[in-house]
Amino acid sequence: MKRIAVLGSTGSIGTSCLEVLDGLRDQMVLVGVSAHTRWQDLAAQTLDFEPRWAVLSDAGLADSVSTSAFASGTKLVYGADELSKLASHDDVDVVVAAIVGAAGLQSTVAAVEAGKTVAIANKETLVVAGPQVVELARKTGAKLLPVDSEHSAVFQAMQSGSKREVKRIVLTSSGGPFRGATREQLEAVTPDTALRHPTWEMGPKITIDSATLMNKALEVIEAKWLFDLEPEQIEVVVHPQSVVHSFVEFVDGSCIAQLSPPDMKLPIQYALTWPERMECPGPKMDWSSVWSLDFHPPDRDLFPALELGFEVARNGGTCGAVLNAANEVAVDRFLQGQLKFVDIPRVCRAVLDAHHFDPSPSLSELVRLDVWAREETTRWKSSRST
Repeated sequence: MKRIAVLGSTGSIGTSCLEVLDGLRDQMVLVGVSAHTRWQDLAAQTLDFEPRWAVLSDAGLADSVSTSAFASGTKLVYGADELSKLASHDDVDVVVAAIVGAAGLQSTVAAVEAGKTVAIANKETLVVAGPQVVELARKTGAKLLPVDSEHSAVFQAMQSGSKREVKRIVLTSSGGPFRGATREQLEAVTPDTALRHPTWEMGPKITIDSATLMNKALEVIEAKWLFDLEPEQIEVVVHPQSVVHSFVEFVDGSCIAQLSPPDMKLPIQYALTWPERMECPGPKMDWSSVWSLDFHPPDRDLFPALELGFEVARNGGTCGAVLNAANEVAVDRFLQGQLKFVDIPRVCRAVLDAHHFDPSPSLSELVRLDVWAREETTRWKSSRST
């Protein structure tokens, strides 16, 4: 029985993960779950799965949570440090890192330090500290398995050849809700329209990232470290149907793609069951229907966030931590009506340019720059007020 801990179990990835685990109860046991503030949802999960531990990372909730709502056999603990304890516990085999944003870095690093198999749904871990995490995994023997549909597709396709035979990978993008929009239309985008993704159902932060193509920028950085690639070996194409999740081109010109309906259960399950495949609760391809699969290059001028991703992948060092932090705050300010949609890549560009670049930072330096970039982005004045 594989023993699984799901960090961020009440988010979109976390809940999909629990649906997968529900069908694998004869092979896997859920031993730990976590949330930040959504304790009612967390309590319901404990009643269903009866894990040994439940973590609420917001320690300020300790006096307001109804502990009687949790399963009697589940130990409820509080605080971010408890996430790391759960992630590194001897009774955990696989850690699903599904906490959104840089908040998931500490616990993911703890899991890697402990030599766990880590199913990475938190792309920010590798964006912020890719070389440090990959090197740590090499030393401890930890396995890093991708959960993002794009990186899972690349991971699956790469098994058709050796690493030295890979010419390039191509990450697919739905193009978000503003595919084909004009510059004037982007100037008028509201949070409500940006949250209407045409294909995927995701949390608000990731949905906005998809709309700006920042999500794809972060995936470019993640792919560099996860697959040990040069930025020149990574490309992005817009694929509106979101059926081809990415593909790998080998040196002989052969392209191997991974196709499935746009649903996260398959990549989540593959990370949990790898190297085996099993029946999955996700939807299946209907080959009795007519399919049209379109691909075209992204508009990098209209969506400058994508170019930021390639730039950060080329430069490395402290750039990933700064870009990620600036983007997280910029997205939050946009959702609160403090920034325009088009301001998100603008402020990221400004904060990235303003930071003191270090090509070989320590983890403590990355944490310091994360705080600095958030403060800078909070102070940045929107063009809305000019």
